Order: sequence, then structure tokens, then C-alpha cells
Amino acid sequence: MSETSRVTPAERARRWRLVLGTDAPDDGDGGGDGALGAALSADDRRIDGVLAAVYADGDDGPAPGRGRDRKGSLGRSAPQMAQWLHDVRECFPRSVVQVVQRDAIDRLGLHQLLLEPELLQSVEPDLALVTLLVELSHLLPDSSRVAARAVVQAVLDDLRTRLESRTVRAVHGALARSARRKPTRPSDIDWDRTIRANLRTWSPELGSIIPERLVGHGRRERSLDRDVIIAIDQSASMAESVVHAAVLGAVLASIPSLRTHVVAFDTAVVDLTPVLHDPVDLLFGVQLGGGTDIGAAVAYCRTLVERPARTLVVLVTDLFEGGNSDLLVHHAAELVASGATVLVLLALADGGAPAHDHQMAARLAALGIESVACTPDEFPDLFARSLGRQ
Repeated sequence: MSETSRVTPAERARRWRLVLGTDAPDDGDGGGDGALGAALSADDRRIDGVLAAVYADGDDGPAPGRGRDRKGSLGRSAPQMAQWLHDVRECFPRSVVQVVQRDAIDRLGLHQLLLEPELLQSVEPDLALVTLLVELSHLLPDSSRVAARAVVQAVLDDLRTRLESRTVRAVHGALARSARRKPTRPSDIDWDRTIRANLRTWSPELGSIIPERLVGHGRRERSLDRDVIIAIDQSASMAESVVHAAVLGAVLASIPSLRTHVVAFDTAVVDLTPVLHDPVDLLFGVQLGGGTDIGAAVAYCRTLVERPARTLVVLVTDLFEGGNSDLLVHHAAELVASGATVLVLLALADGGAPAHDHQMAARLAALGIESVACTPDEFPDLFARSLGRQ
């Protein structure tokens, strides 16, 4: 017997009542439970009130048959908002809390309320809230900054825990393979590995093997093996990518064998490298929205390149250029011609395929620049492959 067939008519009516909210058909007794006479318990009424505050439609005036306004709201006072935040956490699991909070922000325009510290302390931290706080960072009063930083820090700590070990392991593996594969001095050659790798090239006439492939020692010293430059598009459509790029930039900066720069750009370029040790500071140095001049960002990245053959430039952008497209291609071509490796991340997010400028991606592909979207979990392997090409 299916679960649906075991549901009683009363329970089915209750579920419909909670789904339909105050739009459920009333039974005419004036009690307001509606939905074929479904009775709501105290807990059900609490859930109903939490959801109605966000999802009840208030555009049609009072509900038929009732003298009260159907429109739910969270009011314009901090105490009412704080009580709603408390109730939603009590009524639902964390994953649902985050969805309802996000909908409340979008549907009810609660941006201003989130600037109040007592509310920020009540909110369940999630990625959407972090991107909202980053977007509003220039409006945050001093009284809210401590609470806002705590929210951002909690989410970034979770992301770092999720991504750090895989990223570090992938980078070390790529650098070790590259060091063994490309010895540049006789002292770099691992003769034991080289001999075993070339046994098939033994020449009886010469009485020796012919070393077609030299295998090097892995680097023992913690030298700066690669330079990494990450340029982050600050346009609003890239908000989630900005958050992940900040975390991954901080992770890469902690790897001794990499020298990492991070810049953010709109129509201007801001070098955020001095705050790489603290991704919260990095994010609060970003200003989401505004125009986009990718060409200017690429030109600035070119000035940071000191060892082109050992430099990877990562552009986190959807390639919608607000400046001169031909100039962007020109600067990108200069980077490639210098010997640097360039990778475009159209998105660094858990969502689906991003909207991006396909024509610009094709023009860059003609230069040998790959444009891809990836999730944060896929980034370590993608990044390691890009390092391995050098």
C-alpha cells in the first residue's frame, strides 16, 4: 500500500490547508481553517504564520468571506523580524530555513532590516546571505559590521573546510609531477627513475639505453614554483563566484610554493592581495555591481607578470565586456604571447550553466584560452591541470 493511500482524509485536508495557506477554501464556519474543515493545531498555526509572512499574496485585498487582510509581512520593526527568524528556525530544518530566509529577503525587500545587528545575529548563515551582505557592505553602519563579519566568517569557514585539503593536495601533486617531468639541470635528473622509464630504448650496439625521457626529482625546497593571478569580476551576476573565489584565493595564498595575487575589477581595478590572509576582509573590499572593463583588468594583470612561463592567470568573469572588446582580446593575446597560461572561469558556483558572452569566449579560444564553468569542488582538479600545462 502506498504512503498516499494510507493518509487519512483529515490529514490530507490539513496538508492542503498548509500548502494553500489562507487561500484554502473555507468551510463556512468562520473559523478560518478552510480546506474542507481542516483543523490546525497550535504548531500548525505557527508554521502557517511563518509561511504566510513570506508567501501570502497581499495584492488582492481581504480574503473572500473574511474581514482581515490576507497580506503577510514581517513588519518594519526589528523585534517582529527577530521573532519571525526565531520561529522559522524552530519550525523547519536548516536547509529549509535558508530557503525561506532567502525568499523573505527577495519577496519582502528586507535588505534594510538585515543591516540591524540584532537581526544579523538571528539569521542562519548561508551563501545567499553572504552575497547579500557583500552587496550591501558599503551601506553597513558601524553597529552592524561586527555581526555581519561573524555571519560571513561562519560561511567562509565552512567553505574553506570543504575545499582546502583537496586544493592543497591537487596543487602539490601537479607541481611534483611537473618537477619530475621537466628537469632543467643535470642535478635535477632522477637517474634511477630515468633509467627505469627508458629500459625499452636499450641499444645493444651502444651497450646503453637511449634516454628519450628525463625524469626529475620532486622539488625538496619550498620555493615559489608558480605565480597565480586571480582577477575577479565584481558584476552582480558573479556574486556567488566572488565568494568562492575569495575563499580559494586565500587557500592558494597559504601554499608556500605559490605566489598569489588577487584583484577585483569593475570599471576600475583594485588589488586585494594585501588582505588575502583574511577572506572576510577581501570580500568586504569588493563592491558588487557597476560596470565591467575586463580589458583593463587583463592589462593590469599583465603588469604583475614577472615569470610568464611560470604564471597562471585566472579570470573569473562571464565575459560580458562593458569596455572595448577588441582591446580585451589584444591584452589577452599579449598575455598568451608572453608565455603565461590564461584560464577563464565563467562561473565558480554550485549552480547550473551560466549566461556568458559566447562570441567573446570563441575569440579567446582562438588564442588558446579555455573558458569553462565549474563548481568549487571541481576547481582543485581544474586548477591543477592548468598548472600542469606549464
